[in-house]
Amino acid sequence: MIIYNVTVNIDESIHDEWLVWIKEHIPQVLATDNFTEAKLTRVLVEEDMGGVTYSIQYRAKSRDHLEAYYTHHADRLRLDGLKKFADKMLTFRTELQIIDEFTVTIK
Repeated sequence: MIIYNVTVNIDESIHDEWLVWIKEHIPQVLATDNFTEAKLTRVLVEEDMGGVTYSIQYRAKSRDHLEAYYTHHADRLRLDGLKKFADKMLTFRTELQIIDEFTVTIK
């Protein structure tokens, strides 16, 4: 299983608008049927450049599904954010391979 991680630093001047937008954007990414779930998290570090940093982690169904997302959907879905927030956000993407998962049962 692959996690497609998108890390975004948002300028504080557009933070609230971006947060509303991303909560609409994530379901659009999931609607491509290439991912099983997504998590929106805030990165708890202070950036030297300022702003607020978030990580969106999409769990891909498989490597093939992630490639299908890149081929058929990624450009179109990224363009909307770039049009709205281009010079007010910095984004980078990483792919993570899940090796194993562990859980704790609380008694």
